[in-house]
Amino acid sequence: SGAPAAEWGGFEDNMQGGGSAVIDMENMDDTSGSSFEDMGEMHQRMKEEEEEEAEGEAGAGEEEDGEFLGMKGLRGQLGRQVADQMWQVGKRQASRAFSLYANIDILRPYFDVEPVQVRARLLESMIPVKMINFPQKIAGELYGPLMLVFTLVAILLHGMKTSDTIIREGTLMGTAIGTCFGYWLGVSSFMYFLAYLCNAQITMVQMLSLLGYGLFGHCITLLVTYNIHFHSLFYIFWLVVGGLSTLRMVAVLVSRTVGHTQRLILCGTLAALHMLFLLYLHFAYHKVVEGILDTLEGPNMPPFQRVARDIPVVSNAILNTTAKAIALTL
Repeated sequence: SGAPAAEWGGFEDNMQGGGSAVIDMENMDDTSGSSFEDMGEMHQRMKEEEEEEAEGEAGAGEEEDGEFLGMKGLRGQLGRQVADQMWQVGKRQASRAFSLYANIDILRPYFDVEPVQVRARLLESMIPVKMINFPQKIAGELYGPLMLVFTLVAILLHGMKTSDTIIREGTLMGTAIGTCFGYWLGVSSFMYFLAYLCNAQITMVQMLSLLGYGLFGHCITLLVTYNIHFHSLFYIFWLVVGGLSTLRMVAVLVSRTVGHTQRLILCGTLAALHMLFLLYLHFAYHKVVEGILDTLEGPNMPPFQRVARDIPVVSNAILNTTAKAIALTL
């Protein structure tokens, strides 16, 4: 009984040990199963994370596209707004440029002058300046010069009428206006360019005013010599009156120019052009205009006139005989 008891005790111990082994195997199996389940869960979780990352990247790409499209639309709106503003600004400038009132406001300071001032400046244009050590004052207005240019046009037309030139359909008016305004604007622009090269202190408006008032001597000379046809009288007026107005302009330019060479070039050019223009108007202008008229409209031909024709004696005799025969018949 003792042996069986011992055996039974050993069996129980073996059973207990086996049971613990079985339990350990079960635990190991449970652990291995849980590890596989954990691996599956981890794999599933990684898949989900990858999908979430892919969705996040797609969403970020869509957001970036949306932002890009938003920036593009914003730029388009800004471009349209800038274009509209530029169009409005250009429209306002164009309307201002073509507005008569605006143009009058721009030109008003150059023509805002009293008749007394114009008269004083006309007299001053014939008196040369003595002081050339400091710059002389030049009137910055264009009313007096413009009126002198129109006066010179009228004097040229008067001289053409007193000569043997035939007036045809306003051709003389256009020629005179083109000659006077061409000289005033052309020579003023050329002298302003030359003054700029010679470093003279003068503006374009001052040059126009100076040369315009210098035409006062031309107007006096031509008005007298067109009515009194003496060449000696013309030469006297050319030297005295035209010379005084030219000396006035030369003295003003000398006072505003630094350097002897620059003064010589500028003043010599202006004096030569001004005096030669007066000679041209007196001697060559009429011939040039007549040549232009002959070129454009043909030589001067007398107008067509209807002349009465004399009836010959033979025709009178025939008429008398015919009348007598009819009378005898009746």
